[in-house]
Amino acid sequence: MKRLKLTLAYEGTRYDGWQRQGNTENTVQGRLEALLSRTVGEAVEVHGCGRTDAGVHARMQVCHFDVSDRMSVPELLSALRQYLPEDIAALALAETEPRFHARLSCREKTYVYRINTGETRDVFRRRFELFAPGSLDETAMAEAARLLTGMHDYRAFTNNHRTKKSTVRTVTGIRLTRDGELLSLWFTGDGFLYNMVRIMTGTLLEVGEGKRRPQDMTAILESLDRAQAGPMAPAQGLTLWEVKY
Repeated sequence: MKRLKLTLAYEGTRYDGWQRQGNTENTVQGRLEALLSRTVGEAVEVHGCGRTDAGVHARMQVCHFDVSDRMSVPELLSALRQYLPEDIAALALAETEPRFHARLSCREKTYVYRINTGETRDVFRRRFELFAPGSLDETAMAEAARLLTGMHDYRAFTNNHRTKKSTVRTVTGIRLTRDGELLSLWFTGDGFLYNMVRIMTGTLLEVGEGKRRPQDMTAILESLDRAQAGPMAPAQGLTLWEVKY
């Protein structure tokens, strides 16, 4: 058996998220495992570096799986590129060390959330951005973002209320960039909780709209209460941008 590291990109619009689920076959992981299993003639289980939600995209999703030596790496990569759906791309495939784990070995992830603040929808980017026309106080948003960075318990920013695992994470940076009418929020950290980036985005948007003050972020973090944070931003604006090991 050999362990392979696969790098993917996908448009998440028509999928029920990354993770395989019992009530649907329409997940990225499920489609990938089905194709790999048929191709190599054995059951293949894929482990991803993160579980993107339904409708969320990935520019760089890394995963690993174990297979026998029936096919060479170039042959398997060629098959993936030929038979994967057109909205899932196999970017790279390579043999890796047996102890490599796509999630546990990951050192840093970056997500980007894109917001169209113009007066009209961009019909060509509508699947990849939130349409939110109007002006935003980006100075206030940047200050709020600064207060959300660091090592904190982010329980107030997750929809997984029943988790018994630690909700402490380190967010090393949240920055805002603008390109014309497009505002992008960049989130970098060692890991993110379920729906965390989308809830943080919704909260920062409320700051930009004047509905919250930047200094409210400290109280929200300390509350550990999801009800104190803002709404969850829609899925289509979010992309898993980069993963580092």
